[in-house]
Amino acid sequence: MSSSVESPLSGQQALRQQVGDRFYADWKSDDHRARRLLSEFIGTSGLTFVLSGGAAILAGYGGGTLAPYQFAFILSAIAALWLVVAVYFLGDISSHFNPAMTLGFALRGDIGIPMTICYIAVQFFAAAVGSCTAEALFGSGGNLAATVPQPGMHYQAVALEAILTFGMVLVILGMTNGPKLDGSSVPLAVGAYVMAMGTMGGPFDGAAFNPARAFGPDFARGDFSTYWIYPCGSLIGVLVAVGVARFLRGPARAQEANAAMGNPLKD
Repeated sequence: MSSSVESPLSGQQALRQQVGDRFYADWKSDDHRARRLLSEFIGTSGLTFVLSGGAAILAGYGGGTLAPYQFAFILSAIAALWLVVAVYFLGDISSHFNPAMTLGFALRGDIGIPMTICYIAVQFFAAAVGSCTAEALFGSGGNLAATVPQPGMHYQAVALEAILTFGMVLVILGMTNGPKLDGSSVPLAVGAYVMAMGTMGGPFDGAAFNPARAFGPDFARGDFSTYWIYPCGSLIGVLVAVGVARFLRGPARAQEANAAMGNPLKD
């Protein structure tokens, strides 16, 4: 006689089994959905605001001309510190702040398609609001921290964005994996990665590894001529990172889905 063994549930299916009806309330309830999307709006708009505002202030009021590597270092530090604070503050609600990261969680099976679409739409809207607010306050100096590749290096920039996105998504998926799930260290890891890769890649192509971060300044200055580089590179990086993460650690379980979706409101 042959016996069949049921495969364990993964991702959001495992979370649904674990928390029952509250899983559905978690996303389909207006209160739950609104707080998640507001969290994403705050984090993403804050990111583009500090980057665009920082660039404009440095250019207009910094007191001197900075070399590209100095500019990249300062803006990377600003972005890294904001993300550390924002992820600590909002991480238990929702702290993707990056369409690439949202897509990575979706491909791993942690979140569904409606939630993914809403998150990405809010992230792009928030990025535009952040950069436009910075431009209204400080002007458009420093190109509003727009991500622009070196002339004639468009495909190299796509490759760099793919590599940088791959690293970011792999780091986050690895740290939100059951055996080593450690939410308290995620903000520090994100900040360290952004600081390192932003400083390294910034002078070359702006080092976005975040399509929303690249979108905000381009929207505010009305120039999308090279924007295609950043979502294309990020998409490649996400696809490879999710495949590698699954090979290294297997499918997501309930804890991983919970880390991706945040905690439900208390009854």
